[in-house]
Amino acid sequence: QVTLEESGGGLVQAGGSLRLSCTASGRPFSVYAMAWFRHAPGKERQFVSSIRWSGCSTYYSDSVKDRFMISRHRSKNEWYLQMNNLKPKDTAVYYCAVQGVGASNYDRWGQGTQVTVSS
Repeated sequence: QVTLEESGGGLVQAGGSLRLSCTASGRPFSVYAMAWFRHAPGKERQFVSSIRWSGCSTYYSDSVKDRFMISRHRSKNEWYLQMNNLKPKDTAVYYCAVQGVGASNYDRWGQGTQVTVSS
């Protein structure tokens, strides 16, 4: 059983920054990619960013590109989302997720961490 736990959420003013962390624990498994998604009230869950296990490829949604940066720790089962120049529209619950090797989609999810950006 793999457990993902997010941390780093909170309340910040517009223009501020937050850094989210995701820690994976439990039974080791082969990872293809790690990602961040978010879910705002009244909206569908949205892809935010992902990174391949190798760290060589990163992807961002247009809404966060140039403001957010995803990274991973080389020796720990952790990855991060540095969020800069936050906007009220970034307010959401942020989830980390993992796609295992051979999986067709992200199949392991954290419980989420709330990010609230005030204007």
